[in-house]
Amino acid sequence: MTAHGAELVVGRREFVADGVLALTLRHPLGAELPSWEPGAHIDVVLGPDLERQYSLCGDPTDRRAWRIAVLREPDGRGGSAYVHGQLAEGDLVHVRGPRNHFALAPASRYRFVAGGIGITPILPMLAAAEAAGAEWSLLYGGRTRGSMAFTGELGRFGDRVTLAPQDETGLLDLAPVLDEVPEGTLVYCCGPGPLLDAVEERCPAGPLHVERFRPKPGQEGGETGFEVVLDRSGRTLNVAPGVSVLDTVRAAGVEVLFSCTEGTCGTCETDVLEGTPDHRDSVLTDEEREAGGTMLICVSRCRGKRLVLDL
Repeated sequence: MTAHGAELVVGRREFVADGVLALTLRHPLGAELPSWEPGAHIDVVLGPDLERQYSLCGDPTDRRAWRIAVLREPDGRGGSAYVHGQLAEGDLVHVRGPRNHFALAPASRYRFVAGGIGITPILPMLAAAEAAGAEWSLLYGGRTRGSMAFTGELGRFGDRVTLAPQDETGLLDLAPVLDEVPEGTLVYCCGPGPLLDAVEERCPAGPLHVERFRPKPGQEGGETGFEVVLDRSGRTLNVAPGVSVLDTVRAAGVEVLFSCTEGTCGTCETDVLEGTPDHRDSVLTDEEREAGGTMLICVSRCRGKRLVLDL
């Protein structure tokens, strides 16, 4: 596979919860797929202007197959409806990646929190933490027990996993998990926005790692124009107010990889050679934002009058 992706064949389709469909993807000729680490996701091109990102939730040691799980969202933008209703076993689908902005850092202790389909990137992390001999626990919530994916696979971990269906226990009780986090413990959380907001309010930024499926609110404002210099092509472009760097660059005929256009997938991450980005993504860590070495050009802008990008 290249940076532009490859065609993979859809293998087994299996419902792993109410409304959650797991799919296996393989190379048509049985070749090995690129290696990946827990937290990685892939871009799946489902059709013209229909591209979605899905976390890999299988076994990283299995180089012959990738597994994803897709929640059917009746009020979604069409991706999940296509996967559930039209993508059949044996179909070819264009896939790019994997890429990882939610990697599992080494630690002696972990606390995992997952909500709904947010279990998908967390699932391989549990196996990795177990294999490393780390101390860990998982708090996993969902609307109902039947809507929570992979509960059967989680059973092998015993009492380290706490299942908390909302119709049985109410909203997730985060206090026992997050109010006293011992030094050296890393916290990983993925799920709906309100859950991530609640976790961020309780947990210090240092040990906390989150992945968002939707853009974090409050990233707007300051829609002034600025200049962007494309270092490799030697071109200077004007980014107008209300127009993204990505759209400006593409309109100038410069080919760049992109996917979500919402600042959540990391596909368009670009090196910044000069200038100060105005970060508006939901991917980069606070440390990466402070360093200013990269930016997601689909949503982020410039704090000054000029940026020099490695394009």
